[in-house]
Amino acid sequence: MVKNDFWQMHASSDLNPRQAEVLNRLLDGNFQSKLTSTKWAKLTNASQDTASRDIADLMAKGILQKGEAGGRRTAHELVLNSPTNHASQSG
Repeated sequence: MVKNDFWQMHASSDLNPRQAEVLNRLLDGNFQSKLTSTKWAKLTNASQDTASRDIADLMAKGILQKGEAGGRRTAHELVLNSPTNHASQSG
């Protein structure tokens, strides 16, 4: 139910296949540790720079947020509680 609601809330978000893949893993609960850009890169066979861009894009769209712990290994988590309109633009 959470997964379905999430995808309905973000149906208008323009996501690439890497982003959709990792988000589905997070939503399925098949993710055992914190999501970092390094882990993203390994999961998607992407470069570290591409992983960072993918994560930054999802943060700008209000889909991911930084976890509470900071530092070099910043973890990210899904935003499940409130929809945002960061990506809502006509045209």
